[in-house]
Amino acid sequence: MGFNVTCTPGKEAAAGMVHVTEEIPALVIYLDPVNVAIQLPPFPGGTDVLMRFCRELSREAAKLADHLESKEGRHSLTEGARDGREQG
Repeated sequence: MGFNVTCTPGKEAAAGMVHVTEEIPALVIYLDPVNVAIQLPPFPGGTDVLMRFCRELSREAAKLADHLESKEGRHSLTEGARDGREQG
């Protein structure tokens, strides 16, 4: 099943690893008020797929956090880069 969604984190947003059952771990993203759970794929090799995805998600989230923390990122947010693309 595929779908696209765009959300923004609220003030109480958080993320965490939970166990749906003793055998099924999941990553839950609490966006305040929207929640998204990413569960173990139900096919052979699903553990490896979820593991790779979580590592990629971690890397890309760190890049975004670093960008937002930098002067360049803060500047683009406050100085009119409305569509998220660099101006120049």
